[in-house]
This record gives sequence, structure tokens and C-alpha cells, in this order.
Amino acid sequence: MSSGILFQERQTLASQKFWTTRRFVLALFCFAAYFFSEDRNRKDADLFLVVGTGILIISLLFIFITHYRTKIQNGSVIIDGLWSTKRVKIDLNSIISTEIVRYSPYLINNPVYNLHNKGTIRFYTRGKYAVKLVDKDGLEYVIGSQDPIELNRVIAEVLAGRK
Repeated sequence: MSSGILFQERQTLASQKFWTTRRFVLALFCFAAYFFSEDRNRKDADLFLVVGTGILIISLLFIFITHYRTKIQNGSVIIDGLWSTKRVKIDLNSIISTEIVRYSPYLINNPVYNLHNKGTIRFYTRGKYAVKLVDKDGLEYVIGSQDPIELNRVIAEVLAGRK
């Protein structure tokens, strides 16, 4: 096993197109309400301007906030989340299979980190597809990725190299 980083990916909170679009539409509504208010000197009209600007600033900050990082190094998949989340390290020696799966049948999915549900641990920010890893105990890890083909290829190479 190589000690170098074989795969590295960073996913930000602004990656979710639906939620970003929703915030921008809300900000546009605030700006339209400010523009069409009859008396712009009132505090109510100014409040729309402040709220709309605040929503845009928060949306821009989400571009720089990392939801989680995926790294394959030293025969392990290491997933780091936000500030207070615990680092998850998946040893690839215990993985028996890997495949690319559709993350969810739903059109809109919330970002999750280390979500335990019915024997599956999920990590997701965006995209339609994810990589599903199954370990010796039958536990499934579903890792969302911007490039699931590359992530699956690297994991398969590591698994093939240990045989």
C-alpha cells in the first residue's frame, strides 16, 4: 500500500444546487419587495434590503465551508467533516465489495454526514450517484462523490492490490 494520497475530494455546502437556488430566489424576493415598496425610507422596506443582502452573503460563505473531505490514504478511506464532527476512518482491509449506486430515488436530498440508518452509514453532499462499500460484517457505507467513477476505481485498485 502506498503511503501517499491516492484520492482526495472536498465537498462544500454550496454544492447543493436546489438549496442554493432556493436561497437566491428568496433573496430576489426580498430585493423585489424593497424595490416595489412605496416609501423606501420606512424601516420595513430597509429590512427587506438587509435580509436580502444577508442571504446573499451567507450563500457566498457556503462556497468556502467544507461539508466533508474524502481522502484515500494508507489503505483507508478517511472522511473529515465540519468542525465538531468526528473523523471517520474506514479500513479497506475489511471491505469485501464496492460498486457505484444511485444515491436515492428522490430528486431532492439533504446533505448528511455519518448518518446511521438501517445498517447503512451515509455521507452525501450532492450528485445522483455514490459509491457503496460493504464490509465483512455486512455494514454498508454509502459515500457521495462528485466523481464516483474515480473514487470507485481507486478503491477497487486498493482492494485488488491487497490480494
